[in-house]
Amino acid sequence: MREHLQLPIFETLSNLAQQYNIEIYVIGGYVRDRLMKRPFKDDIDILVIGSGIDFAEKVGNHLNTKVSVFKNFGTAMLRHDGIDIEFVGARKESYRRDSRKPIVENGTLEDDQKRRDFTVNAMALSLNKHNFGELLDPFNGVKDIQIRTIRTPLEPEATFSDDPLRMMRAIRFASQLQFKISSPTFNAIKSQRERIKIISKERITDELNKIICSKKPSIGFTYLFDTGLLELIFPLMTQLYGVEIIDGKGHKDNFYHTLEVLDNIAELTDDLWLRWAAILHDIAKPATKRFDKKQGWTFHGHEDRGARMVPKIFAELKLPLNDKMKFVQKLVLLHLRPIVLAKDIVTDSAVRRLLFEAGDDIDSLMKLCHADVTTKNEYKRKKYRENFELVKQRIKDVEERDQIRNWQPPVSGEDIMKSFNLQPGPEVGIIKKAIREAILEGEIKNNREEALLFMKEKGKELGLATHQP
Repeated sequence: MREHLQLPIFETLSNLAQQYNIEIYVIGGYVRDRLMKRPFKDDIDILVIGSGIDFAEKVGNHLNTKVSVFKNFGTAMLRHDGIDIEFVGARKESYRRDSRKPIVENGTLEDDQKRRDFTVNAMALSLNKHNFGELLDPFNGVKDIQIRTIRTPLEPEATFSDDPLRMMRAIRFASQLQFKISSPTFNAIKSQRERIKIISKERITDELNKIICSKKPSIGFTYLFDTGLLELIFPLMTQLYGVEIIDGKGHKDNFYHTLEVLDNIAELTDDLWLRWAAILHDIAKPATKRFDKKQGWTFHGHEDRGARMVPKIFAELKLPLNDKMKFVQKLVLLHLRPIVLAKDIVTDSAVRRLLFEAGDDIDSLMKLCHADVTTKNEYKRKKYRENFELVKQRIKDVEERDQIRNWQPPVSGEDIMKSFNLQPGPEVGIIKKAIREAILEGEIKNNREEALLFMKEKGKELGLATHQP
């Protein structure tokens, strides 16, 4: 296994460990990712038999590098050659029922490997001179990598009861690595799911975001749903599940449709917030679902209702309530608009309005709408996608000609007040809105000259006299 220890830092650590007669190992994600031939993520965990902090300070002195010490966790970290290296002393842990904070004691390598969350994260590579590069894999992590399985080193019920966040981590790793979760591990998550309630929303959402950022997020969401965790951490999403049939008419399962849209968008972008827009684009469908004998199932206004739900959802999940939330809200509100354009004859006026409302987020909106086409009918899918290309081209043409994206009115409220010698009042707003509508409808060009002429005409209609200075 020496080929996995070619980085110069490993030889440095090995030499220092020998100099101070300390036993050390590389453990966890680095070992797993090397064995899986995954890209190196610039972070390494070093397990020290003894004090991780003391050894980290010795390494820091040798490398003349600052060491960050986290006494509460018994860990220390330093950065060298662009690599974050974390040092932790080997330990064994026990838990109280009402807390995920362990009672920690010093331990052996074996103790430390037993406390690890999953077999694929419990493998260690020796950095000690007498067996440098030897793989220590007491729980068959290599085999689990080969069969692409997430499994706990010890009895899974106890593992998840002790630290319920590990249930989210199991699903996150399954999603990131595209592994399956072993049956005993899956059943333990199901039986221990209520324990997730002792975990803070922030920690849960951090794992949820990592699932959303994985290459195929539907793997993680399917596990969250099937284990019952999703019902506890994000119940609104589970309400999308199911198909209702009346008079032989059914609607699509909006839960699995949402997962398909999420996977589609994941192929187009790594943007977490665009992926959240995919998750929430139909979130109000259960609340707006109605059955009409002629039309069948309808979800009228679900885009508007969904947009109004976004701030509360973000607040409950402890997601940021800033421009990221507003971006998601805007995309949920507008997600049907390009689809409607793609179905109908595209008018310049409709395109101008879309550009006016979407602004710089128009490209993200078009990606979301492209992802939202999940029909299994190949002819319909092809037709939608072709129409989208036409809409995209029309958007480009109209934008180049009319410059509506992030539109600023060519005539300001101050201009209107000066022209008609007005104080702030309703007439100013009426004229401003009329100018905007005239530009969006294509009645006048988006320039100051035409807007001023239109302003004067509109003022006359309202009985206002142009002020002569």
